[in-house]
Amino acid sequence: MTEAAPAPDTITPDAAAKIRIRGLRKRFGPKVVLDGLDLDVGDGESVVVIGGSGTGKSVLLKCILGILDANRGSILIDGEEIVGADADRREAINRKFGMLFQGSALFDSLPVWENVAFGLLARKRLGRGQARDAAIDKLSHVGLTADVADLFPAELSGGMQKRVALARAIAADPEIIFFDEPTTGLDPIMADVINDLIVDITRDVGATALSITHDMASARKIANRIAMLHEGKIIWAGPVADIDRSGNAFVDQFIHGRAEGPIKMAVRA
Repeated sequence: MTEAAPAPDTITPDAAAKIRIRGLRKRFGPKVVLDGLDLDVGDGESVVVIGGSGTGKSVLLKCILGILDANRGSILIDGEEIVGADADRREAINRKFGMLFQGSALFDSLPVWENVAFGLLARKRLGRGQARDAAIDKLSHVGLTADVADLFPAELSGGMQKRVALARAIAADPEIIFFDEPTTGLDPIMADVINDLIVDITRDVGATALSITHDMASARKIANRIAMLHEGKIIWAGPVADIDRSGNAFVDQFIHGRAEGPIKMAVRA
């Protein structure tokens, strides 16, 4: 029998959370993915949710973004409930968000500047000339020059594509940025470059950040606090400096990548 995961000592960093999640539950048929998840992200804080593949990290993000509907629970953004919100209210809330997708998710048929300015153009916030100028400005924030603006994603390296995706995530000056496995597919040096950019950009724009990853080097670098998701719940949360002395066997096994421990992985012969 799998050892039961202990409850976290603390979830809430402060009383005024930018994101406050309580009792979040999401199931797909008989499979329960999120099972009463609680998590707070303070205003201006960077929280990284870690956990193995298939533990529900992406499902958590999709519930916050409204891509998936939660079966039960509460998600408050600046104190406003978004579970069950109508389409207009959801759209207004989503304007506070920026998103760096796993694998960058750039549009192959659009040049770099249109990828970066896609949201601005779609919402008709700027004309094309102004949007291009805004895109070039955001590209400069991620270390890319104006001559990249008219290239297409296929002409860029993986690291450059990730930078473009990061520029797109901050194009509308979001209050909250979500990072979905931000270093996936990058070599260790480029991954560290992207981690540095994430730290610098979130600080410079004053954004709140919620990231999901299984890359502990990334988590340690970009987080103020780390929370571990296991069997549908946050089982430990604390400052990044405390993770090596968490006192939690599940956390210890995960961060050190040990096959032996209370986390039992399903392995096919």
